[in-house]
Amino acid sequence: MSSRKTSGYHNKKKIKRQKAIAERGDPVSANLAPRNRLEIVIKCDTSGCVEAVTSSVSAINLPGVEIGIIRSGVGSINKSDIFMAETGSRLIIGFNVGVMGHIDQMLTEHNVEIRLYDVIYRLLEDVETIGRSLIPQKPSEEIVGTAKVIALFKGSRKGIILGCKVLTGKLLQGKSFRLLGAMGPMYVGTIESLHIEKDAVRAAKKGQEVGLKIRDFSKVKVGDLVESFQSGAGQQIKPWRSQGKIYYPVN
Repeated sequence: MSSRKTSGYHNKKKIKRQKAIAERGDPVSANLAPRNRLEIVIKCDTSGCVEAVTSSVSAINLPGVEIGIIRSGVGSINKSDIFMAETGSRLIIGFNVGVMGHIDQMLTEHNVEIRLYDVIYRLLEDVETIGRSLIPQKPSEEIVGTAKVIALFKGSRKGIILGCKVLTGKLLQGKSFRLLGAMGPMYVGTIESLHIEKDAVRAAKKGQEVGLKIRDFSKVKVGDLVESFQSGAGQQIKPWRSQGKIYYPVN
């Protein structure tokens, strides 16, 4: 086959795959299913197994994640399955089937992962685990300390100074804080400075009285609460991504 014919052949294959993505409403440019949608190819040894596996996979219900089967069929996993998987999440699930020979390099080139099973409950557990890794995760938040406003003072410049008594934990310079009134949160800012009497400090512990200055908010009342917090990743689950290889789970 000439280089021109070869180029034309591959272009037609590419257009065909992009068309398959577009028909499902996926972003063609990304050539990958959205982060919170798991689109897989399923191959089994019999039509009865195909029906059982696809039905069980479709029944998996995860908040914020949609699981879709873009192809299912009987027989060994082949090149056509890899091209189809590439239009989705790049994952092929095989149950009691083999893989066409000399396919490893193709998996690497197209970044498609094959997972082979002979126990259905393990297959379903893994699909659910992969799906859970795609659930949109919220940043975690840790409460560092709380304090009660016991007095209000006018600052030397614009703003006011909150006279606070630390109730729990610590107030730390540089940490975020929110003011909580009778109706809930009403201000969020950063602790720029803390003073105990006339001394600047970096932290105030439980039981201490401390001054905290706010520059651009004045609707504070005695009795309001100061809640210091820090945001972080916490125990975030790393989203699943294809490893471009054949994976044999331990049953």
